[in-house]
Amino acid sequence: MAAQDGISCDMVVFGGTGDLAMRKLLPALYYLHRDGHLHAGTRIFALARAQHTVDSYRKLARRHVSQHVARSDFDQHAWDNFAARMDYLSLDVSQRVEFPKLTKLLKKNSGRVRVFYLATLPSLFAPTVKHLASVGLADEHARVVLEKPLGESLITANQINDQIGAVFDEARVFRIDHYLGKEAVQNLLALRFGNALFEPLWRNAHIDHVQISVLESVGVENRGDYYDRAGAMRDMVQNHLLQLLCLVAMEAPVHFEPEAVRNEKLKILEALRPITGMDVQDRTVRGQYAAGERAGERLPAYYFEKRVDHDSNTETFVALKTEIDNWRWAGVPFYLRTGKCLAQRKSEIVIQFKPVPYRLFPRSGDNPENNRLIISLQPDEGIRLSLMAKSPGRGMGLQNVDLDLDFADAFKRRRWDAYERLLLDVIQGDATLFMRRDEIEAAWRWVDPILAGWQDCYRSPKRYPAGSWGPDAADSLLERQGHRWLDERE
Repeated sequence: MAAQDGISCDMVVFGGTGDLAMRKLLPALYYLHRDGHLHAGTRIFALARAQHTVDSYRKLARRHVSQHVARSDFDQHAWDNFAARMDYLSLDVSQRVEFPKLTKLLKKNSGRVRVFYLATLPSLFAPTVKHLASVGLADEHARVVLEKPLGESLITANQINDQIGAVFDEARVFRIDHYLGKEAVQNLLALRFGNALFEPLWRNAHIDHVQISVLESVGVENRGDYYDRAGAMRDMVQNHLLQLLCLVAMEAPVHFEPEAVRNEKLKILEALRPITGMDVQDRTVRGQYAAGERAGERLPAYYFEKRVDHDSNTETFVALKTEIDNWRWAGVPFYLRTGKCLAQRKSEIVIQFKPVPYRLFPRSGDNPENNRLIISLQPDEGIRLSLMAKSPGRGMGLQNVDLDLDFADAFKRRRWDAYERLLLDVIQGDATLFMRRDEIEAAWRWVDPILAGWQDCYRSPKRYPAGSWGPDAADSLLERQGHRWLDERE
């Protein structure tokens, strides 16, 4: 194990027995510990209402962490040392009278950095920070991490932000979007601003359109009660997809530091062309999965999932077309889509370049003679550039060939999970990859009219078979412009 470095801190996880803590946060902290990125003095406190002793919680954590890290990465000696950092406290965050117990637990190291990670329902954010302040734990050494969703509309998001802001100033609030911690997302910035090759081409003169897809093969699983209130627009588009769009479209910041980066992202959100009124019907598609089949397995309809209303009109799929009204991107369509229970799990960004102005060589096959850059985020992270090359043999027929960079092959080492990077950034106070309040507000200002338009239309979401690529209307959205989604079905 590498020598331990960094800043000594107390990492306090509210919702410490929940799915997020067990699947993501504890595995990420384990890796940071194992690889020497946590200071020797860093402690981890898990809080939840469940009655556990410290030993029983450590056993529970071991069972989950061993399932969510690679088998070859789980080392018993490293785990024993990691578990020694962990403590557990049974605490009901809605009850202020219970918080002095936390004060007693943390007072041994007053004055050190304290990270309060709220892996809870958003309805508990405000009372939690209020109670932290009431017992003197929200001082200048404390930082708070908020998981999405942050509100259900601009009004509710502002209410939450106002309540958090009454206790923590903006510099100490970290609104997390784990997509921004992915290696491929940060390589998008490196690709754009670290290479002379693409910057001259990264504009409307050379780019035909952009596709951003975040597709999931699973259904709502055990999140039916939350998802049926949120839907795909609030759950994915308002945060993940719009943040990815910002990184594709933003101008280069003057310096690579938090406020400069977030200023440029905000400009993109403010330049998004609104989708209002009748435009909602023409430029958006909302769908919901019906019963279907994948690889011989029968898949249930959304309304038969656990804790979902049988009469639900909640969308599980969204596709939309937008544009950015600025000098660089005027006239370039940006297509966004996300959905559940689809044919394949994948997240990718497709930059479709315009064709050459004059076709000099004969075409081979049906592939268009234009270049395409594909940034893959999951399940595998990499970058693929599609070029035209001469087909072997006589003549000058052209065909597509790919220059393919797989990050795992290129760097020959384990890729960091997004939460590893983001947790370490919080500890070090680096907010570059976190959302500022005005970004959240700008995103909701753009999303709210779409949600209102759907409500006004009273149209049920379009059904698509589970295990398919989504509703046919999503294909038509692009076909009207002479475009099509890049899918494996091609």
